[in-house]
Amino acid sequence: MILSDLRDYLKERKRIALKDLVDRFNMDEDALRGMLGKWISKGNVRRLPTGTACGSGCGKCDPALTELYEWVEKINS
Repeated sequence: MILSDLRDYLKERKRIALKDLVDRFNMDEDALRGMLGKWISKGNVRRLPTGTACGSGCGKCDPALTELYEWVEKINS
């Protein structure tokens, strides 16, 4: 997987749990955190605070234990 695959998936899903990314890309959590860090440093992704709901509404995950990331659309000035 390359950074553009991660970008495209995040743009499509908007907000996603790290566990879902691990399952989708069959990668180690730390490797994905490193890739997410590249997008975070560019201002395109942010890690959401602990306790934030994923937004799916299913209620299956404990928000306190879920590491969430969100794609941030930049507005061109």
